[in-house]
Amino acid sequence: MNIVITGASGFVGSNLSGHLKSEGHHIESLSLRKNWELNRKADAVIHLAGKAHDTANTSAEEEYFAVNTDLTKKLFDEFLDSETEDFIYFSSVKAAADSVEGVLDEEHSSDPQTPYGKSKLLAEQYLLSKPLPGGKRLFIIRPCMIHGPGNKGNLNLLYKVVEKGLPWPLASFENKRSFLSIDNLNFLISEILKNKDIRSGIYNFADDEFISTNELIKIIGEASGKKSKLWKISSGLITFAARTGDKIKLPLNSERLKKLTESYMVSNKKIKNGLGIQKLPISAKEGLMKTIKSFQSR
Repeated sequence: MNIVITGASGFVGSNLSGHLKSEGHHIESLSLRKNWELNRKADAVIHLAGKAHDTANTSAEEEYFAVNTDLTKKLFDEFLDSETEDFIYFSSVKAAADSVEGVLDEEHSSDPQTPYGKSKLLAEQYLLSKPLPGGKRLFIIRPCMIHGPGNKGNLNLLYKVVEKGLPWPLASFENKRSFLSIDNLNFLISEILKNKDIRSGIYNFADDEFISTNELIKIIGEASGKKSKLWKISSGLITFAARTGDKIKLPLNSERLKKLTESYMVSNKKIKNGLGIQKLPISAKEGLMKTIKSFQSR
């Protein structure tokens, strides 16, 4: 199968490209930064390129819409006018909601509050508004937090806390979160491409189990051979410190505190039902252990 991937040099793109190549597919990387032209005879397009959520809130709003919305529209229009059968667009669970009560599924009414989420949702709405010619399929993928070996971000931050023997000061916050290992992501995309019976639509991507941040700290300790220390400091005091960080640029701000401590549970039942599977190849804990152990070789 000849597959075009945008954003192929990024963390997800490089991992997915390698996985699909190992299964015998031909991968063509497409950069949308300059003048570009879609291979109209490719079998599938996987659109990963986009502007990621900036937790420091330093990006101009229009940047999100120019990249995440407008470029997606142009690429999809090219796809509609091509011989390519499948278009897989990587959106985000943040296109549905920034905060979740209960478990997020694909029927949740979308109400994003950030420019990132809004730009992703606008792209989704455009894609869904266009009639699909016969023989074509459209998949809108909403992944939660993706991780894997070589991954940067909050997992690396938490690893450094445990690795240095520092206590985790946010243990008073009780939560449950969804994660997505790169291995499970690769598996799901591969299965979608192979399974021609799965229908077009919006699909959440997440690991099977929910993990609390406190559990994650313990997993990091187990994976790194370090003793994890959980401190239950008053949540009110921590929240005050984060608000102060909003004003004077401290490492801890309200946005980061929210990402580290809020509950955000995502259902993956729809994609598993569509593929006729009971569970994903690796558990949430196995995927996290693999990612965390990769930090030790740096």
